[in-house]
Amino acid sequence: MSKNYCVIMAGGIGSRFWPYSRSKKPKQFLDILGTGSTLLQSTFERFNNVIPKENILIVSNKEYASTIMEQLPGIKPEQILLEPMRRNTAPCIAYANYRINSICPDANIVVAPSDHIILKEKQFIEVVESGLEFIDKNDVLLTLGIKPSRPETGYGYIQVNGNDKEIILNESFRKVKTFTEKPNHELAKKFLESGDFFWNSGMFFWSLKSINKAFKTYLPDVDTLFSEGALKFNTPEENSFIEETFPKCSNISIDYGVMEKADNVHVLCADIGWSDLGTWGSLYDISDKDENKNVTKGGKSYLYETKNCLINLPEKKLAVIQGLDDMIIVETDDVLLICKKPEEQRIKQFVNDVKLNSGENYI
Repeated sequence: MSKNYCVIMAGGIGSRFWPYSRSKKPKQFLDILGTGSTLLQSTFERFNNVIPKENILIVSNKEYASTIMEQLPGIKPEQILLEPMRRNTAPCIAYANYRINSICPDANIVVAPSDHIILKEKQFIEVVESGLEFIDKNDVLLTLGIKPSRPETGYGYIQVNGNDKEIILNESFRKVKTFTEKPNHELAKKFLESGDFFWNSGMFFWSLKSINKAFKTYLPDVDTLFSEGALKFNTPEENSFIEETFPKCSNISIDYGVMEKADNVHVLCADIGWSDLGTWGSLYDISDKDENKNVTKGGKSYLYETKNCLINLPEKKLAVIQGLDDMIIVETDDVLLICKKPEEQRIKQFVNDVKLNSGENYI
């Protein structure tokens, strides 16, 4: 029986992909790339190439339980861990850790978001196998760093410390020096030029023993809450315990709560054709473009004197667009968004304004 497990985090709302991504059906449950598979389905299949199906857990909000079962009909209900409310990634991971601990205390775990794009599947499988081998032999917390291709301001960065002389397995494994949140353009350019900064993919590897020790050290309040019900996991009492416990957890990310504080953090530097697909701009970047560098998805578009735009329409919609440059145009049944591509970070603000003034129906 394999002791390798995968935890897929699938509870986000994807508000930067509004109005296509909505709270009732966020982007991880949508076929954003038009491949015939949703982002969650693609992520599950990708990991199933390395990890047995029964060892893959999905952590999500309880309102998405039926959607997950619908999209992943091959999994059992007990593989879906349902949060009663959103509390960021640290409590999500703690929940998965305690469930896995009740099944396999010697587990090695890879944790990943449900909505990322991986274009180089073969290299990805090699990276996952290599990462799992590394954490099986070393007491480390490992994050996956992506070699940057441009001075991106929308990602966090990891600075490496050169090769760690004590652990020699693969030249791609480095000790982490610092984590940096999303930088401005000038700083991102310096990071790119220096050669020792990598994009933070939000993908992690660790043994259950190593991550449990880290929680006890750096997030003892979260660990204590879950440890009080340690014997209830994987029993009929688990659901009521989680319903009662989860609201008491701090709303904190694993990056801020553990990774930025721990002294045994390493990074596996990789080139796997990765995108976090967090924004319309990131979808534009990875999509095929016409001769005027426009990306069109969905219905039919007639474009005149229009360039560098992303247009996403409902299947039966026809649009005629003239004289636009560097814009995002997205239409759904009830919402039309027209936004300057370089200012797409404001979409979160637009969503808040719509929610405040027009209610939840449009969110």
